[in-house]
Amino acid sequence: MNKIQAEKKIRQLSEAIEQHNYRYYVLAEPKIADKEYDDLLKALIQLEEKCPELRDLNSPTQRVGTKVPSGTKTVQHRLKMYSLDNTYSVDELNEWYKRVLKGLPNQKIEFVVELKIDGVSAALTYRDGNFFVGATRGDGVTGEDVTHSLKTVRSIPLRLKKEKSRNIPSLLEVRGEIYMDREGFDLLNQQRKKRGEVVFANPRNATSGSVKLLDSRITAERKLNCFIHSFGLLEGTEAFETQWDFLSRLKSWGFCYNPHSRLCKTMDEVIAYCQEYQSKRDTLDYEVDGVVIKVNSLTQQEQLGSTLKSPRWAVAYKFPAHQATTFVKNIMVQVGRTGVLTPVAELEPVECNGVTISRTTLHNFDEVKRLGIKIGDRVLVERAGDVIPKVIKVVETSSKSGQKIFSVPKKCPQCGGSIVKGKTEDVAYRCNNPACSGQLEKGLMHFASRGAMDIEGLGESIVLQLFAQGLVQDVADIYFVKKEDFLKLELFAEKKAENLLASIEKSKKQSLSRFLFGLGIVNVGEKAAYTLAQRFQTLDNLMKAGKEDLEAIHEIGCVMADSVVSFFSGSSNRKFIEKFRKAGLNLKEAVLEINHKLDGKKFVFTGEMQSMTRRQAQTFVKEQGGEVVSSVSKNTDFVVAGKSAGSKYTKAINLGITTLDEQQFREMINV
Repeated sequence: MNKIQAEKKIRQLSEAIEQHNYRYYVLAEPKIADKEYDDLLKALIQLEEKCPELRDLNSPTQRVGTKVPSGTKTVQHRLKMYSLDNTYSVDELNEWYKRVLKGLPNQKIEFVVELKIDGVSAALTYRDGNFFVGATRGDGVTGEDVTHSLKTVRSIPLRLKKEKSRNIPSLLEVRGEIYMDREGFDLLNQQRKKRGEVVFANPRNATSGSVKLLDSRITAERKLNCFIHSFGLLEGTEAFETQWDFLSRLKSWGFCYNPHSRLCKTMDEVIAYCQEYQSKRDTLDYEVDGVVIKVNSLTQQEQLGSTLKSPRWAVAYKFPAHQATTFVKNIMVQVGRTGVLTPVAELEPVECNGVTISRTTLHNFDEVKRLGIKIGDRVLVERAGDVIPKVIKVVETSSKSGQKIFSVPKKCPQCGGSIVKGKTEDVAYRCNNPACSGQLEKGLMHFASRGAMDIEGLGESIVLQLFAQGLVQDVADIYFVKKEDFLKLELFAEKKAENLLASIEKSKKQSLSRFLFGLGIVNVGEKAAYTLAQRFQTLDNLMKAGKEDLEAIHEIGCVMADSVVSFFSGSSNRKFIEKFRKAGLNLKEAVLEINHKLDGKKFVFTGEMQSMTRRQAQTFVKEQGGEVVSSVSKNTDFVVAGKSAGSKYTKAINLGITTLDEQQFREMINV
């Protein structure tokens, strides 16, 4: 690339970054994901390093954010609010460490590591202990005055607490991150959906929009929080010598700082912390996008100094992105085991949170309408942890003229059957043909799943072949397939056929509760199937039960009762059941002997169990009169945390609920 080409490329990158800065900081409507923005900035930095004579003092690489919109009340920061340089790998982090060592030769260096909260940076100023002004970072020199909004944030003290042995500062400026937790964000978006308003793409955007509202009453309703992470000025009281001392003093003044912050003696400890929280990020109640690493000593910080844009004594280690933007190549419709039609977007493959995403569910047609999504649109997708990726919003509509929002098909795409919609409150559209191949295939996969009949080896590819070759017409036919039939399928030999037949034969002994769950009755999940099996003991008894009998059971509501009665009253389903009888399935439930040791106690399980399966652990609880529930609330008695426990464990800690590790649980149930 010659000098003219480099100059043109620098100009293009700069203009693009400035536009994205404006959308990010001012409009709170980013058009690209964080990783894509960082890639643009990184490309500009590398180009300017190769051609330093082309670097402009007003380059985006030399700026923190963007100017505050004209007409907005502004605040001049007494001390510049810098942004941080980013690193994306351990190698890049070690390169930063080498630069620190070079700047502090022969000195002992400690570090403070803090989670990088994905929120809005703010400076809070106190005069004689009273909250005086709150401002956004803006361009680092000038920020937007948002005092009225920040006064509604309950974790920001309006007056500092007095320390026992020190005076209240005559002037104190601290910096922190305003954020919205996951629960508050989900609730806000649910409310906006109901009102037909555009949902926020992520908690950071929701926070930014909330902080800048003119009506602070609305801000107060959104329950923002604040973690303080650094200071700008301190006058009128004893100073501190390290970042760790500063964090320790915060609590005595009434501030909150992130409890996961840690003092690290070596760089190896820093790296271990980064890797630890990269795996734990989805267990937290708030979004984090990385770790901030700071040299602990304030004297050493001064020695290292800053560039025009960033301090040399601090750096951010960024986690893989949760969000990315890509194009919709196609929209197709899948048919589920209950006939529900689900729109699915085929995407231009894009990397997000360590995986390549090429397709994602659009959930239902109401969601398609809300998103206004069309083939060819550029969309923002999100993937957190192991959660299925989802489309958050359309960020750029297709340029193709006449393109319409994807709508409900007139016929089932699998069998050509008619499409029906449920009751008014039901958003689902269903294929009305019970013999639909799509429903039957998904039904057999569900029937064979681990939570149902647990037929090991009967996976999707085999199920599709069985239906394609006409070897099964419905789920019950799996018990009448012969060895020679399996040998006709691809990649089947004697041993594989024998193993699958043995697994099918073994499944005949499964309990009634597993069988009921495997049938896939609408609205009857695993827990409800267990409740019904324990109450009626045999399939015959359940089939004779009327709606009143079912509604008399505490856990069974009218909707579920209707589903059960409707299923067993249909003549085709009764013939279906007779095929299972003919195959010799166990259609009874063993009576659960309860010793009542855990009567009335509610348990939640999270993480992987090592010495027993999750199902075995849940059975032990039920045998002793306890109840297994899926979510943590103030009514939960115990949370059993296995390996890699998730957000349920964190929530239990926050609510003060008793948590048990696997050994403590075993001791409780005497196993």
